[in-house]
Amino acid sequence: MERNLISIVVPCYNEEKAIPFFLEEIRKTTSEMIEKYDVDFEFLFVDDGSRDKTAALLRTYAKENTDVKYVIFSRNFGKEAALYAGLEKARGDFVVVMDADLQDPPSMLPEMYEAVMTDEYDAAAARRVDRKGEPPIRSFFARKFYKIINKISQTEIVDGARDYRMMSRRMVDAILSMSEYNRFSKGIFSWVGFNTKWLEYKNTERVAGETKWSFWKLFKYSIDGIVAFSTAPLAISSFLGIILCFISCIMAGFVVVKTLAFGDPVAGYPSMVCIILFLSGVILLSLGIQGQYLAKTYMETKRRPIYISREDNCDG
Repeated sequence: MERNLISIVVPCYNEEKAIPFFLEEIRKTTSEMIEKYDVDFEFLFVDDGSRDKTAALLRTYAKENTDVKYVIFSRNFGKEAALYAGLEKARGDFVVVMDADLQDPPSMLPEMYEAVMTDEYDAAAARRVDRKGEPPIRSFFARKFYKIINKISQTEIVDGARDYRMMSRRMVDAILSMSEYNRFSKGIFSWVGFNTKWLEYKNTERVAGETKWSFWKLFKYSIDGIVAFSTAPLAISSFLGIILCFISCIMAGFVVVKTLAFGDPVAGYPSMVCIILFLSGVILLSLGIQGQYLAKTYMETKRRPIYISREDNCDG
């Protein structure tokens, strides 16, 4: 009977300082798992156009360790593209997705494997139960995002869900079949279905380096998620248009009756300016919402590749 191969996919962007700590720590866990479960591992790093020495470091590790594989992008394509590339190149019977900064505890891997090696679960995923160490405003908006998207989308996204998870080969193949250009992995993981076991843990700090996710990047990412998995914003803009048309008809009738019955001239320059500005804002908001969906559709019709690889050793 062949031993199960577990592929560990690690997206990297300027993680030169974190990778040595990551490999040292995760090998402690994988060594124990090899002994206990009789499995093999491969470590697949995807360098997302790093500007430091991440690529050079990965080449060095790959020369010294046959279980270290890498994919180096031609430029920065984003974490979503790196995740897709890793899943596409992974050869394992089970595939793990985790970050290089050790905010995804390797100690959870044995529990994940015990969950997915049965037919009951196709995935075991990590969920943070707190956000200790994060800026309060960032935590506040993150929680609001999960509440909003779960109300307007039919795809449930668990609050605190991380990309960190172990998946069966059939689930990975299902994810790869969704080759859309505009990707939101948290939604895709949920949309494809399959039984998932959620494992809770407390937030941990980065082992080295700095986070690449600014508030603005997270905001744009949340917009991508809402647009990718809900059409509710389009319905809201249409609803606003109907409501405003109804209000305008009532106001027009009120002005006509008031003028004919009481001979009261229509006046009020300031109120008119406020109304014009308000309606203009609603119109621009609606156009902006429609523009987001149109832009995503436009990018999909171009059929550009999700990523371009400059170099890899996955065939060796």
